[in-house]
Amino acid sequence: MNSHDGSGATGPAPLGSWTAPAYEIVAEFEDLMPTGVTVSDSGRVFVSFPRWGDDVPWTVAEVVDGKAVAYPDLESNTWAPEDDPDRLVSVQSVIVDPAGHLWLLDTGSLAFSPWVEEGPKLVEIDLATDEVVRTVRLDPAAVTSTTYLNDVRFDLSRGRGGYAYITDSQPHGALIVVDLATGESWSRLRGHVSTTATEGFRAVVQGVVRENYVVGADGIAIGHDGVRLYYCPLSGRRLYSVDTAALTDRSLDDEAVAATIVDHGDKGASDGMESDTEGGLYVTAYEHSAVLKRTADGAWSTVLHGPDVLWPDTLALAADGYLYVSVNQLPRTPLFNGGVDQRIPPYRIVRVPVNARPVRLGAPG
Repeated sequence: MNSHDGSGATGPAPLGSWTAPAYEIVAEFEDLMPTGVTVSDSGRVFVSFPRWGDDVPWTVAEVVDGKAVAYPDLESNTWAPEDDPDRLVSVQSVIVDPAGHLWLLDTGSLAFSPWVEEGPKLVEIDLATDEVVRTVRLDPAAVTSTTYLNDVRFDLSRGRGGYAYITDSQPHGALIVVDLATGESWSRLRGHVSTTATEGFRAVVQGVVRENYVVGADGIAIGHDGVRLYYCPLSGRRLYSVDTAALTDRSLDDEAVAATIVDHGDKGASDGMESDTEGGLYVTAYEHSAVLKRTADGAWSTVLHGPDVLWPDTLALAADGYLYVSVNQLPRTPLFNGGVDQRIPPYRIVRVPVNARPVRLGAPG
């Protein structure tokens, strides 16, 4: 891995300096723009490349010797209309669960268009064999035609088989709960202020005013004890959490679930989110090319901040104590830039040491 440090000379920081510009480069991609990243406890790194208009030969890859290799194989990543519905359409997120299995969150959507039939799904892979062991499709009542599955977290300590929590990031978003024992799924808080894009939201990213971000629930992280689920709309600056017992209790209506929401205040505008075993919470601050940390007592600090960090997207805390970050220049993509491509490759997976451990609720042993 290569190190990158733009901290400059010692002494008082000059005007315009960057607070925490040092990071290690895990991988660079010239023609594939990553969103999701996750790291197994043995150190394997997996990345997702959604089909947003680029010619994407595979939508999930393992990083091997710094290069992206189709995972679990090229065939399952090759999709076209009328193909096998079990093939991957467009994977937004990848995550290793507490049992050490890799899950792929397939939006089933091409370039944010309405998803294709049987497209939205969770795909579970056993990393010991590199084989798909389960595909979970969402119940029709849990989604709408414009649902966009964004990110997912797992708690295997609850219920008979655990639960998955997914953010639906369409403008009037939602949280989607999946009972992993039964495969049943349902939506919560659809259209609630905490899952909905803030009206009139305006972002300023590296000095450019962006008024076309209308994205609901996006970032998601599970608390260290699994009692609360943290989340936020991308088009907004507030941090929310909700009681997971309420989310999973199907006898409660949305009003009762909403009564358990806590508004934790302003955190800046964020995309990705992650948590650690000490109650720490990490959030991207995409307007500032930064990643921030909130400790269990509510104190905020900066863990990454540099001129090359144009759109820190996904965060993944690994067992090695590093926080991994995908950096993908999203505001310069044609989809978010008036049809004009102003990206300057490479796109990167980077990491910074935070000396913390990932939350693994219900891990074996």
